[in-house]
Amino acid sequence: MFRFENGLIVEQWDNLQKNDGNAVSDKNSNTMLDGPTFISDLDKTEANKQLVENFVKDILVGGATATFDSYFNPDDESGSNYIQHNPGFPNGTAGVKGYLQGLEGKGESFYDKLHFVHGEGNFVLTLSEGGTTAYFDLFRVENGKIVEHWDVIQEIPPEDEWKNSNGKF
Repeated sequence: MFRFENGLIVEQWDNLQKNDGNAVSDKNSNTMLDGPTFISDLDKTEANKQLVENFVKDILVGGATATFDSYFNPDDESGSNYIQHNPGFPNGTAGVKGYLQGLEGKGESFYDKLHFVHGEGNFVLTLSEGGTTAYFDLFRVENGKIVEHWDVIQEIPPEDEWKNSNGKF
C-alpha cells in the first residue's frame, strides 16, 4: 500500500508471507492469487468499507461472534457463498466462525487493532495487527455481504531488528 503526495510515493506498507501463492490449499480449492479482480459497485464503496470495518472491529478485534452471521450469506453445502483464499481454512464460513468462537471461549480476540481501511467498489483492504503479527486482509463484497477473502500474514520482527524507526504501521 502506498501513500502519495503531489503525485509521488512518500510512504509504503507491505506484508510478506512465506509460501507459494499459486499452490492450491488442501483445505479449499483456491490459491492465494486466484479469484475475480474486476472492480464493480463504485457507488457502494463507502457502504462496503463500513461493512468490512464493522466486521473487523466487531468480530476480529472485539470477538463478538454472536453477530458473525450477519456479515455473510448463509453457507450452502459447497461453501460457495464464502470463498476463502487463506490456505488454512475451508470455503464457507463454518471454519472461520468455529475458530473465532474457540478464541471467544478462551476470552481472546484474533486482532488487537485495526489500523487502515481502504476500498474501491466491491473490494476492501484492511491492515490490522494482533500480538506480534500484521494482517493484510482483502475482502470482496457483494450485495452487502462478504463473499470472498484473501490475506497476507507476517510476523512483526522485534524492534531491535527493524531497518528503520517507522514501525509496521
